Amino acid sequence: MSPEGKRLLNIIILGFGFMFMFTAFQTCGNIEQTVIKSFNSTEFHGSGYTSMAIIYGVFSASNLIAPSVVAVIGPQLSMFFSGLLYSGYIAMFIYPYTWSFYTASVFVGIAAAVLWTAQGNVLATNSTDSTIGRNSGIFWALLQFSLFFGNLYIYCAWHGHVHITDKDRQTVFISLTVISLVGCFLFFLIRKPDPDPAPSEASEALLQAESTESCSTASSPRSVLSSQALDAFVKACKIFVTKEMLLLSISIGYTGLELTFYSGVYGTCIGAMTQFGQDAKSLIGISGIFVGIGEILGGGVFGMLNKCNRFGRNPVVLLGLITHFVAFYLIFLNIARDAPIAPEAGTDLQAFIAPSVGVALLCSFLLGLGDSCFNTQLLSIIGFMYRDDSAPAFAVFKFIQSIMAALAFFYSNYLLLHWQLLILVVVGFLGSVTFFMAEGLAESSRRESDYGSI
Repeated sequence: MSPEGKRLLNIIILGFGFMFMFTAFQTCGNIEQTVIKSFNSTEFHGSGYTSMAIIYGVFSASNLIAPSVVAVIGPQLSMFFSGLLYSGYIAMFIYPYTWSFYTASVFVGIAAAVLWTAQGNVLATNSTDSTIGRNSGIFWALLQFSLFFGNLYIYCAWHGHVHITDKDRQTVFISLTVISLVGCFLFFLIRKPDPDPAPSEASEALLQAESTESCSTASSPRSVLSSQALDAFVKACKIFVTKEMLLLSISIGYTGLELTFYSGVYGTCIGAMTQFGQDAKSLIGISGIFVGIGEILGGGVFGMLNKCNRFGRNPVVLLGLITHFVAFYLIFLNIARDAPIAPEAGTDLQAFIAPSVGVALLCSFLLGLGDSCFNTQLLSIIGFMYRDDSAPAFAVFKFIQSIMAALAFFYSNYLLLHWQLLILVVVGFLGSVTFFMAEGLAESSRRESDYGSI
């Protein structure tokens, strides 16, 4: 197999590993608040929103050390051990306790930082400037198939259920735990890509440098690991304050806010709408499927086919913004304002129009499509601008995204729907404007690089 073929295979394996893991985890996040409301035990006092706020809060802080972990143990083992912690969080719902629920949330936050930093490293090291867009799209499309399969299972398992019994819950979460573990072991199939051929003089210099380094550090492996860890941390801090990353930070933060909305809040809103009838709970699964279809379509069209190179990344981000604004307006009209914080019995408040299942599912699709527009282009631009420092760059990306997701899960416990939508509209608009500015800098850098290579 050619070197390019091996790199592409690594991206596909990476995508399938994440697809299995997040079939379990994203489905878990989508239903956990509804499941918690249905618990028969009076000893459990947890909140799904609070758990997710803890996960993303710890996630954001752990991104400061994640590059060091990946540098020391490598991306493959980093993803495997992180996946085991994800599986443990899902398994906790089989026999839940409040203390284990929140403890597992902390561990998953740490695991998430390491997992996504390692993912960014694998994506960047298996891509070139010409393939980063395609590879980002392939990975994103495979990842988002998780929304389709997991939520289809939820719909079939809970169809017609008004109340989620303990047996229903245990059956679902045992299955999800097994699926997550399958994804963990797939990471061992990823192989180190072949290096690009270098000119003979450069190769000799590289070999000499490696020989000198190996001789000077062979007697002190601990110092090498410490140096790698410190170097990764310092690089992450430096990247965080670059002009390009500061511009991208608002659009990255927006993806964190809308991640919270489509993966946790919106499904809960649909499940709380008594006007949707007895199938409202199973509609959570159908909603997730439509989000997944939008994500897959966006990843395939704007990433895998890589058709946007001629016009840059800006048109895709603009399409994502328009798509989200249409979805937010329809949700505002179609869903009752107290749906995010309604009790298990649901809400009887009327929205501005007669609630429609069709409109609700259309909004799910638009949320997924818009999210894929933003994320594929962010992965592409960061992979292009920080290719030589991919692990710390993607750690910064996830730091910003996760801290905003944690903030969103926190305020989702208290804010009515229309206030949450207003926050998304304002941050989404500002994030798009700053992305356009960052893309201008990236395009200038590309032109200078092309000119210098003449």
